[in-house]
Amino acid sequence: MSDIRAVVAGASGRMGQTLIRAVAETDGFVLVGAFEAKGKAGIGKDLGNGIVVSDDPLPLLAKADALLDFTMPHASVELSALSAQARIVHVMGTTGLSADDEARIRAAARHATIVKSGNMSLGVNLLAALVKQAAKALPAFDVEIVEMHHRAKIDSPSGTALLLGRAAADGRGIELEQHSARGRDGNMGPRMDDDIGFASLRGGSVVGDHTVILAGPQERISLGHVAEDRRIFANGALAAAKWAHGKKPGLYSMADVLGLS
Repeated sequence: MSDIRAVVAGASGRMGQTLIRAVAETDGFVLVGAFEAKGKAGIGKDLGNGIVVSDDPLPLLAKADALLDFTMPHASVELSALSAQARIVHVMGTTGLSADDEARIRAAARHATIVKSGNMSLGVNLLAALVKQAAKALPAFDVEIVEMHHRAKIDSPSGTALLLGRAAADGRGIELEQHSARGRDGNMGPRMDDDIGFASLRGGSVVGDHTVILAGPQERISLGHVAEDRRIFANGALAAAKWAHGKKPGLYSMADVLGLS
């Protein structure tokens, strides 16, 4: 089997640089392009092997098998449409997507093979499966999610926290959007039985720290994950690209990649 030809979006960002290194160091992959948004720093940078950071994704996607994308919502939505045109795999680790963004990505998945997750870590996605099982098995336990990230993170709750909250909601057979409790302040009254609570902390250089607490009568369970290096997200993205290569178009998750669906 020939190497998967990968293109990296957001090449000058922290995740973009991590993805570029991961592709170079992983058997079965070859970097064929990298790009940044117009006007961004890093455009024109020589990455070696004839690869120069571009500001035009179109010619790069035309020769790619997979796009690795950890950028911004508006960029990921536009790139999903380009991936559909190119009929390639689009691995999307972007968070902070709106309902309209999600709808446009689903439309693009009619022609692109999209693997999308609020967290590409293999460990986090296994944690989500455990949270779903625990929430289902312990319906009387209150669910609270605490997450902490570096001070520069702009979306809250994190995409990972929402992924875990959605797993708990799926375990309970409820809709997260209707039972999400955020930003408690002042006289809020007693906790609603089906609430799934979120608390977001920001500071320092924390890569990602998530704890799901199931609090019941006279006992409490904590399920957690600590990310120590962004490389875990890149490794998951490459696993997703390898799994999706050759699959029919559609919108998939990391649960599909891990066989947990």
